[in-house]
Amino acid sequence: QVTLVESGGGSVQAGDSLRLSCVASRRTLDTSGRTFDKFNMGWFRQVPGKEREFVAAIIRGGEKTHTADSVKGRFTISRDNARNTVTLQMNNLKPEDTAVYVCAADAYWREVLRTAPEDYHYWGQGTQVTVSS
Repeated sequence: QVTLVESGGGSVQAGDSLRLSCVASRRTLDTSGRTFDKFNMGWFRQVPGKEREFVAAIIRGGEKTHTADSVKGRFTISRDNARNTVTLQMNNLKPEDTAVYVCAADAYWREVLRTAPEDYHYWGQGTQVTVSS
């Protein structure tokens, strides 16, 4: 089990920016026997009453990313493996971006980034992002 902790959420106005971070616990990584750079990472978001929605994903070394069409051009995913951190930079936020944002780790060694929640194995608790018009 790998523990993931998100931060950076908040309440903003439409057009503003936020930067979300997700840090993997060093202790739980050590227990798992794997380093952070062995996991593909993803960001999802969830609104009450709706299914969890894929936002963005990044491959182990950071050289490949995939972003949902709904946020393409506004959101950017990146990672710093030395700090066990994955980041989601969100620009030009819209009210429809309001959700709980959750980061996730894919424990399988894949070359193709996955967008389905069931393909991810470890999840954080999430951070609330609220965008008002």
